Amino acid sequence: MLLTESDGYLFRHSLIREAVHDELLPGERGSLHGRFAEAIRHDPLLVPPGRAPVEQAYHWYAAHDMTGALTSAWQAAVESAKALAYAEQLAMLSRVLELWDKVPDAAGRIGRDRVAVLEAAAQAAELAGEYDRGVTFAHAALREVDVTAEPVRAALLREARGHLKYLLGRTDYMDDLREAVRLVPASPPSSARARVLERLAHDHHHRHGGWDAAEFLADAEEAVKVARQAGDPAVEAAALITLACALPVADLDRIRAMLAEARAVGARAQAYRPLLRADITESDLLEGIGQHKLAAEAARAGIATARDYGLARTSGVVLAINLAEPLVSLGQWDEAAGIIERTLELSPPWLSRTGLWRLSGEMALARGDLAAAAESVASMSAVLEGTRFKDELQLPFARLATELRLAQERPAEALSVVDGALGYFGGGASSRYSWPVLVAGARACAAAAGARDEALTGRAAALAGRLRAEADRLDVDGPAQEAGRLTFIAEMIHAERELAGAGAGGAPEPGDLRGAWDAAADAWETASQPYPLAMAMLRSADAALASGDRDSGAERLRRGAELAAQLGAAPLSDDIALLARRARVDLGAALGAGAGAGAGAGAGAGGRPEQERLGLTAREFEVLRLVAAGRSNPEIAAELFISAKTASVHVSNILGKLGVTSRGEAAATAHRLRLFDVFPEPSQAEANARR
Repeated sequence: MLLTESDGYLFRHSLIREAVHDELLPGERGSLHGRFAEAIRHDPLLVPPGRAPVEQAYHWYAAHDMTGALTSAWQAAVESAKALAYAEQLAMLSRVLELWDKVPDAAGRIGRDRVAVLEAAAQAAELAGEYDRGVTFAHAALREVDVTAEPVRAALLREARGHLKYLLGRTDYMDDLREAVRLVPASPPSSARARVLERLAHDHHHRHGGWDAAEFLADAEEAVKVARQAGDPAVEAAALITLACALPVADLDRIRAMLAEARAVGARAQAYRPLLRADITESDLLEGIGQHKLAAEAARAGIATARDYGLARTSGVVLAINLAEPLVSLGQWDEAAGIIERTLELSPPWLSRTGLWRLSGEMALARGDLAAAAESVASMSAVLEGTRFKDELQLPFARLATELRLAQERPAEALSVVDGALGYFGGGASSRYSWPVLVAGARACAAAAGARDEALTGRAAALAGRLRAEADRLDVDGPAQEAGRLTFIAEMIHAERELAGAGAGGAPEPGDLRGAWDAAADAWETASQPYPLAMAMLRSADAALASGDRDSGAERLRRGAELAAQLGAAPLSDDIALLARRARVDLGAALGAGAGAGAGAGAGAGGRPEQERLGLTAREFEVLRLVAAGRSNPEIAAELFISAKTASVHVSNILGKLGVTSRGEAAATAHRLRLFDVFPEPSQAEANARR
């Protein structure tokens, strides 16, 4: 039962220890825990460094010594904050609040009043990603604060609660921010005034209904000025980042210089949260204008910083999204999928999950996995329903949902999704997220016209007019948005021709469809985005072949086939192959080149013709190798460092793509096709079974 050490004993197994503990009578158990707490108090080195207050809090609580439990829990919360262990800090502060009314003179024993504990709990909840709990703590603190006697304290609690509501996507967060600014006097300049001003200014570019650029700039500049007057470099750094967001995107050098200044100011103050905000802002900005590689570099640096400061689950998740997005743009899909999978295992806040689901859904849809894409859309819909509008959430969701409906051949529903999304456009939606919705809308109009349903065609014709009007009002920032604009022009020429053919209106608007698709393809080449480039190559090839230019059409088909093969975009590969067969174009060399270049383009190390022909991702190909070797889901999970649930999802996807119903059939298919030359060594369980 026990093992000996040089200075004591320990249980051979934790289950034995738990069994002995549970057999103790209540009085014995309490007495034993009290002795443990006293022993740790006399010799903190009995437990790992920094763990003494936490262990004491646990033992005093189990011993029913409420005073010892409260004071130890408070000290543990302080130590946890220093160690950047925010979830543990939140647990200890919750314990303090639980015991508050059970301990006489609780405030005197820890040197803080109850409101201070609630304030600390609200802040810890934000850092731990527990935003709902943070709102609850801030609300409880506000009920106990006399606003007349302590207006600044009430203002900071309002600001904290408003920010937490903002993170939750609630619509009423602005009320708290405005009231916070009203409560803090403008004179003399103070850190509190700078803080609430910065938070209100930061809200401008996330506000639905549009915002006044001059007002945004003025509020951000005032926040910087007051922070400097108050001598608060941490708030100054945050305000500089907000000021950078108020500048026009075209002024990129000035924006990046201001972010660099914010980092320098934050570093001098040892304020890590502004450092992370600068990385989030810069990576998001760079991706928005199509600088994908620079965006990925900025996000990678930020992820490392977030991990160092214990914020992998909050700021780190936002940065993971900002890394995965440029990787998706660059066609490095397997790397992006791995980042998304690992990030979701952190159980991030719900709104952050929608960004991960969206990127995962986009890749699944492009690779022909409609079930996975539909799951992403359903998950996003459940979270976003009832939340406030934020263009980076609702508009990409609308675009993905539209493309999914089109892939499912449900054009009427696709039109409805786009129609609903256009309702957001008048509220200050950015061009970055608007152009993809317009492109998807144009495709939906063409698909609806192709259905040759009079009512549906009428809806599509009306929507096409709205799409044109919205496009005329949109700006273009960077090569990716320019490529989106040119793609929209080409898609609209095609849609209007389809509508005219279906009898909607008169003759279509004149337009050079081939020239439009050639321009779009060139733009996507400049933007370094292989998937939309491959799609544009297909459309350009179709137009070239229709005009009788066989050589040009064949060249574009081969280029598109190579890109689609590298990405594992099976539906696009099928469309290219179909057009090639019709035009009698040989794609063999292009497909071979694509298979050979798979790893460099994001197809992973398994980028071989068999994998791509079966529509398997690199990870699924590796899972199939283990299935064929007889591994169970837990064994696959252990070998690939993923969860058993994720392994099960991969196996289900493989069965569907291979068209089989069992693991045995999948293994037989792998052996029949000679997919693998080498299999892993048998597991211990298999070896035992064979013996």
